[in-house]
Amino acid sequence: MSVMQRRQFLGSAALTGMAAALPSSVFAADTAGLPNLAAGAVSIGKDERMARIAKAKELMAANDIGALLIEPGSSLVYFTGVQWWRSERLTAAVLTREGEAAIVTPFFEEPSVRESPGIEAEVLTWNEDENPLAAVAAWLGKRGLAKGRIGVEETVRYFAVDGLQKAMPGATVVNGAPVVRGCRMHKSAAEIALMQIANDITIAAYRHTAPRIEAGMTPADIGAIMRAATAALGGQSEFELILLGEASAYPHGSGKPQAVREGEVVLMDCGATVHGYQSDISRTFVYGKASARQRQVWDQMRKGQDVAFAAAKLGTPAGKVDDAVRAWYESLGWGPGYKLPGTSHRTGHGIGLDGHEPVNLVRGEPTRLAPGMCFSNEPGIYIPGEFGIRLEDCFYMTETGPKWFSMPSPSIDQPFG
Repeated sequence: MSVMQRRQFLGSAALTGMAAALPSSVFAADTAGLPNLAAGAVSIGKDERMARIAKAKELMAANDIGALLIEPGSSLVYFTGVQWWRSERLTAAVLTREGEAAIVTPFFEEPSVRESPGIEAEVLTWNEDENPLAAVAAWLGKRGLAKGRIGVEETVRYFAVDGLQKAMPGATVVNGAPVVRGCRMHKSAAEIALMQIANDITIAAYRHTAPRIEAGMTPADIGAIMRAATAALGGQSEFELILLGEASAYPHGSGKPQAVREGEVVLMDCGATVHGYQSDISRTFVYGKASARQRQVWDQMRKGQDVAFAAAKLGTPAGKVDDAVRAWYESLGWGPGYKLPGTSHRTGHGIGLDGHEPVNLVRGEPTRLAPGMCFSNEPGIYIPGEFGIRLEDCFYMTETGPKWFSMPSPSIDQPFG
């Protein structure tokens, strides 16, 4: 099937860099030989979640927090295993400093909610004419927590925070980030293993996709190949951001039509999920022969990754990693700081259950690097009106320093190793 026939099949939804959820059957036929790299992946179990709650207990005690309220999202999955969604009808978990747990949910949702907890938790129900935060307040009151400090996970919506404060007038509602971040920022060996598999899948999907790229293809064409390969390899495709030509100069792309052209940049930023844990890898190369300028910028950006990795020492404030990269780029004439042409975004972000999570490798971030922390390393260089180069690999901190999840590209001619 020609590129034109593929494009006609897929439709015209590829005008932006982010590939839409288009059918991949056109490209799926040649994925049959790809191995399922996630076949041996072990999901997070009850013992690990109980260890997380034990750590949360310690952090609550250290921060004088009596209980913690968590809405649906990655933190709810992290502590309880409950996969739910946010709506105007509150479902939430409450953890206490003594290690007790409760899940509050609408009465008609109780049977479904009871199916999913990965820990032992009391289920508190409320009817449509009742206040769910009153149920939370009553449950905490029975445990002597009607006064004192009650933490909320930092993404909890205002109506829940306000409702909790009104239902517990004797308590002080505070930010629960010291507890949640204190747990989630430091990944366990089981979490690292799942992230490693997700990274392996993404790299394998890249190696499958790259040789199949042809002149005239759109971002959606390429994204469909990548998505089909990721699924065949055992991952859940999280995103495919494909930027072609000038669009690569803008970190999240352009709404203008794009197509693969000889001598122009192809920037791919893709990720997969395995049992909830994510990868995030970017590769940039040139379709055809790269120019001297493209090679120079690629090499400088690739060195930027090495500068960041070398600066990521145990005990170093996360912001110092970003500072090191900017000093290197400024010595080459890029910037200064976050100005363009140069790198207009942070050097990296935290990653785990969320593609972006605290903390970031960004100027001024004081959090010190410690074992178990995981980051992207992607100090891209962008030249508006021309092209951009972004290479991204993630690493995690060990007891002896940083270690790559995926090995960086060796050269512009061998972007996938």
